[in-house]
Amino acid sequence: MVSDPVPLGEGMPRESLFPQSKSTFRAPVRATRDVVGMRLNRYLAAAGLGSRRGCEELITARRVRINKRQAESPGERVPLDARVTVDGREVKAAQSVVIVLHKPRGVVCTAAAQDRRPIIVDLMPRDFGRLFTVGRLDAESEGLILLTNQGDLAQRLAHPRNKVEKEYRVKLDRPPDDEVLRRLEKGVKLEEGMARAERIEFLGRHEVRMVLRQGMKRQIRLMFRVLGFTVERLKRVRIGGLELGTLQPGAWRVLSAKDTRKLEKES
Repeated sequence: MVSDPVPLGEGMPRESLFPQSKSTFRAPVRATRDVVGMRLNRYLAAAGLGSRRGCEELITARRVRINKRQAESPGERVPLDARVTVDGREVKAAQSVVIVLHKPRGVVCTAAAQDRRPIIVDLMPRDFGRLFTVGRLDAESEGLILLTNQGDLAQRLAHPRNKVEKEYRVKLDRPPDDEVLRRLEKGVKLEEGMARAERIEFLGRHEVRMVLRQGMKRQIRLMFRVLGFTVERLKRVRIGGLELGTLQPGAWRVLSAKDTRKLEKES
């Protein structure tokens, strides 16, 4: 269910099709004192150029300059009011912003429209600039998606090696028995490898609560399909310690600095 972060905001977003949060929106603050003395690889990641590892490759390839001086090390500090360029183009670190979004069913987690279906960027104001998604959901699934302008944070949260928990509510075509639940915890073989639920609990009727630490494509739907079940509805309700709560489909909110720090520690 989780894949590499996807950059958003590179195309021209269409008019929003869904209601937005009533929270006041403020555009990311550029080049504030939060970035004084920041390590160069982190500065570039905060400018939306990708993960720190990817930014280190830019530095190694001698594509980065600080005040017209060739940058030599990912660990060197960026002075206050310095001019940083990549391939001659100036870049600025943005103050970190993390957005919690309730992705509705029918919306595609891609950066640009590929067909007539709405895309996730339609839900956000253009002022946020380039954003990365944390944890894709297929078009027919809904629930918690994180968006951030920090590519490094997005990659850490999304990468399976960090084993960040994701919790789902899954509605099936019929009730599963205890044997099915135990098989899902033990693991079932998919094309990508062995897929298993960290925990799974029957909630009654046709619904289960399922927690994953893996990130295979369409993992939950395929796991149940192997056992002869059809997933009728799939909703992600938690990533790490962050819960969807009462956020309505299509609505979003900016994560507080305190909650952002907690999220960064989990990754």
